Amino acid sequence: MFKFKIAATVLTALIFIQLSAQNPVPAPPQTEPICILGAKAHIGNGEVIENSLLMFENGKIVNIGVNDGSIDYAGYKVIDASGKDLYPGFIAANTNLGLVEIGAVRSTRDAREVGSLNPNVRSIIAYNTDSEIIPTIRNHGVLTAQVCPQGGIMPGSSSIVQLDGWNWEDAALKTDNGNHLNWPRQYSYNRRTRSYSKDKKYLEKVREIENLFEEAIAYNKKDIPQPKNLKLHAMSGLFDKTQKLFIHANDVASISQAVVFAKKYDLDMVIVGGRDAWRVTELLVENNIPVILERTHRLPQRADEDIDQPFKTPAMLSDAGVLFAISRGGNWTVRNLPYQAGQAVAFGLDYEKAVMAISSNVARILGINDQLGTLEKGKAATFFISSGDVLDMRSSTVEQAFIQGSSIDLDDKQKYLNRKFEEKYERGE
Repeated sequence: MFKFKIAATVLTALIFIQLSAQNPVPAPPQTEPICILGAKAHIGNGEVIENSLLMFENGKIVNIGVNDGSIDYAGYKVIDASGKDLYPGFIAANTNLGLVEIGAVRSTRDAREVGSLNPNVRSIIAYNTDSEIIPTIRNHGVLTAQVCPQGGIMPGSSSIVQLDGWNWEDAALKTDNGNHLNWPRQYSYNRRTRSYSKDKKYLEKVREIENLFEEAIAYNKKDIPQPKNLKLHAMSGLFDKTQKLFIHANDVASISQAVVFAKKYDLDMVIVGGRDAWRVTELLVENNIPVILERTHRLPQRADEDIDQPFKTPAMLSDAGVLFAISRGGNWTVRNLPYQAGQAVAFGLDYEKAVMAISSNVARILGINDQLGTLEKGKAATFFISSGDVLDMRSSTVEQAFIQGSSIDLDDKQKYLNRKFEEKYERGE
């Protein structure tokens, strides 16, 4: 009996520890109107309201303006945010959040499918709302993400999710918003030998892509294509422009060839990666092509480039008039998204334009700017309150966040572990 009691106690303790480290329960829908007073509101379109008033109910913003006492907010729950900052929820583009948990563990990677041409693969149905990474991302103001497939030439379609839900159906904001194409590179760099080598199969790969698109065009011209081809059917949105084509390309040649390809088939395209976008700004502006700029925290690609070129690129694209967004990619590293924008500020990008690069610009590029990206009447009440500069990791503290009007729990595994070991050392163990 004694042994049984000990075993039961240990089991109960283990269950408690495990449960206490679980993800927060998704927030219930908003039940009462709320008014936030006194915050410095960064609207997301370049405008700033120093002493703001924001009112929202039923998950939608109903008023945003200056807190001058002229608005009656009787009947609203009031949150005093004086001395704090208010931002639209940041949007992370080109991520594998919820698709990859631990990169080194194959069983937790669900971002790739077998084969190189898989336009019919839907990333949304593999999205895991129970990922322990997601709550850590929300604590840095990222409340929405584009979940993208990876691998091969055409890995499939991406979807937009809000980062608080019981399952992927709850989380989905816009499913299958675009198909992805990894443009083949003419040259690859070998870090071991520090040399470039030409891909002898480059033209063959390009022709393979063209053949697929020509087949898809012919297939989708039929009123009722028979037999149904899932791969070609999944590309139909590209030709009526209900879907975007996200072309992943980094060097000048790849970006230029991708633009020519998209013009040939009259596609609504977005460049993803865009490492050398600063070299072809005229081409991008002339063809109205946006860029999702990825991984600006890195060294330059070429030995003769300025050491800070990746840090300056956002400002250069902004000055040239290119519509661009800043992206971190990956999964857990998405938490650094605001700090990449902050670094761009240090290298010439206007502060409010940096906010736009991770909010309204992303929403425009992804086609969800009617719902998110700015603090405007009629849009979803997805935003957060912070103390300190949210683009500066030294002072940023997200104190409260709302997704579609619901006040979300900002606890996460990292905070739990911090509390756990603080208690350990307070005990002197």
